Amino acid sequence: MAARDRRPTIADVAKLAGVSPSAVSFALNGRPGLAKDTKARILAAAAELGWRPSRPAQALSHGKAGAFGLVLTRETDAIGADPFFPAFIAGVESVLSPRGDSLVLHVTGPGDEAAAYERLAADRRVDGVLLTDMRVDDPRPALTRSLSLPAVVVGDPDCAQGLCAVSLDDRPAFTGAVARLVELGHRRIAHVAGPQEFRHSRRRQASWEEAVRAAGLTPGPVLPGGFTADGGAAATRELLALGDARPTAIVYANDLSATAGLAVAHELGLAVPGDLSVVGYDDTPLAAYTHPPLASARADALSWGAAAARALDEVVAGGRADDVELAPAELLPRASMGPAPARTAPAGTAPGSRSPAGAPLPRPASAGDRTTPGAPPAAGPTVRSEPC
Repeated sequence: MAARDRRPTIADVAKLAGVSPSAVSFALNGRPGLAKDTKARILAAAAELGWRPSRPAQALSHGKAGAFGLVLTRETDAIGADPFFPAFIAGVESVLSPRGDSLVLHVTGPGDEAAAYERLAADRRVDGVLLTDMRVDDPRPALTRSLSLPAVVVGDPDCAQGLCAVSLDDRPAFTGAVARLVELGHRRIAHVAGPQEFRHSRRRQASWEEAVRAAGLTPGPVLPGGFTADGGAAATRELLALGDARPTAIVYANDLSATAGLAVAHELGLAVPGDLSVVGYDDTPLAAYTHPPLASARADALSWGAAAARALDEVVAGGRADDVELAPAELLPRASMGPAPARTAPAGTAPGSRSPAGAPLPRPASAGDRTTPGAPPAAGPTVRSEPC
């Protein structure tokens, strides 16, 4: 291969300048000990050859890997379908790419998670890691500390165990969604939840429940959606099969499950929002282009990723960083939210009363009603985010 067809090396610069490779290294790294004219000759040779420093080599010379790590313990197809992660990763890359650093992504199963962090630390492949999808009693903060691996928690600071946390309050979005639905006359507001091992899933469910109770209503059915389209579709089918007890509004834990629920409602011949109001979360790019446009909450995953990368920079450089709280999630009440169907009882209507047309109005769920269709009767405990 001709020299012009490959990337020039320090050896090429040394040959052209008539010096040793070590002299080139001294000149290019700004170290003292070279005569001024020798340094000038080396720099001119480097410019003539179009030599550029290798970012990995530079990082290693300074004792750094020049990369951050992100270990995701999810199914690969679930990651590809979840719109949060592409936006979050783009935010991280917006900080790393301009300086030539990279993001090392590992997708692993639950049994291999600890080993993935141990390999990253042992091989010194990354300067630090971002911890996402925080779980109840999550072992990763303690693990990364035991490995002396700098880390930043993306999410709930209550379980950061002393690590820097970059968080966003999603409660105002759920409070706003439920308040708007109640204002529109809805009294049976269901929730399709995310995986219960994730703290943010529990927090979103708790926020929905608190908002419903604050409106003087009994929380409606809760079904798992798993943050997936299949899960959202299945949960929606089950909710809409409840006959007269079916909800008139469903608040979903993310846009992917909400979009699937919207499609199921159309498939079953229900008008949205005439027969059913639908609310998602994440405000993914497609949310404004569904039919009708999906009401959602803007969490700004791209800015979240950038803020997390900057916080990890601080931790790597100084050993610690202050927690970062981003702007709260904001409800965007698009056309998938509308007035409750006429059969819904007006505010204050007693259970068992009749509509103006004389038809019995559905009885609101009592504390002893089933929370999840098909589940045994339960006392209906309030859902809260569990302590670390």
